[in-house]
Amino acid sequence: MIPVSGNRRNAVGFGAFTLLMVALFVGLGIWQLQRRIEKHALVAALTERLAAPPQALPPPSRWSTLKPASDEFRRVRFAATYQPLKDAMVYSSGSAVRGDISGPGTWAFLPAHLPDGNTVAVNAGFVENTMQDRGVEDRAVARLITDEPVMLTGYLRFPEAAGALTPAENTAKRLWFTRDHLAMARALGWGEGGKQVAPFYIDLEQPVPLSGVPKPGPLEVHLKDDHLQYAVTWFGLALAVVITFAVWLWGQRRASSSHG
Repeated sequence: MIPVSGNRRNAVGFGAFTLLMVALFVGLGIWQLQRRIEKHALVAALTERLAAPPQALPPPSRWSTLKPASDEFRRVRFAATYQPLKDAMVYSSGSAVRGDISGPGTWAFLPAHLPDGNTVAVNAGFVENTMQDRGVEDRAVARLITDEPVMLTGYLRFPEAAGALTPAENTAKRLWFTRDHLAMARALGWGEGGKQVAPFYIDLEQPVPLSGVPKPGPLEVHLKDDHLQYAVTWFGLALAVVITFAVWLWGQRRASSSHG
């Protein structure tokens, strides 16, 4: 049996490693291109939903069938009455879907009763409340409680899940750090009386209070799209690995021929 030289073993090992890394980097580049296609389809779908005329609020019989993938950001219009119950505020450092919101503050979440007695949580808008002061929030929300039905136009949204580093809610201040309206409803008694709390909440678009606070508004799609840049990076790394192997192999052959 002819023994394999050390140089040949090195070339085979380095070649296998190069092949593995090229396959990995090319695969990651293709994955980023696929993500880009999916992102563009998502932006198109969300843009269509945000621009569509508002529809009637889905009835409770359909609530269990609603899904974020197919129903989030749909515009709706309905009548509801803000309830004189404890509201909640959600800390915000800005908004990815509201171009007019850039600084820290809070979102004002209130329970509103539908004509059938069920409850829907409404994000009534942004409050410039840098220190998350409960008094500032109370003054902003108090103007909305009129005990009269109001026609509301807004967008279906679904609750967020808290991350590993998300601070816990401060129930004394009724301050949350995620838009989890179901947790707010449980803590603040929004669903008492045997009636349902909708599994979605409403990001309010209209009406705007005379004072302008809380500040509702239209939503816009601002999804970051760096996938093409990442794909080019991965493909570039694959090419760099191939060039590195080619240069190394050329050097090995030159060294072998000079020794021969």
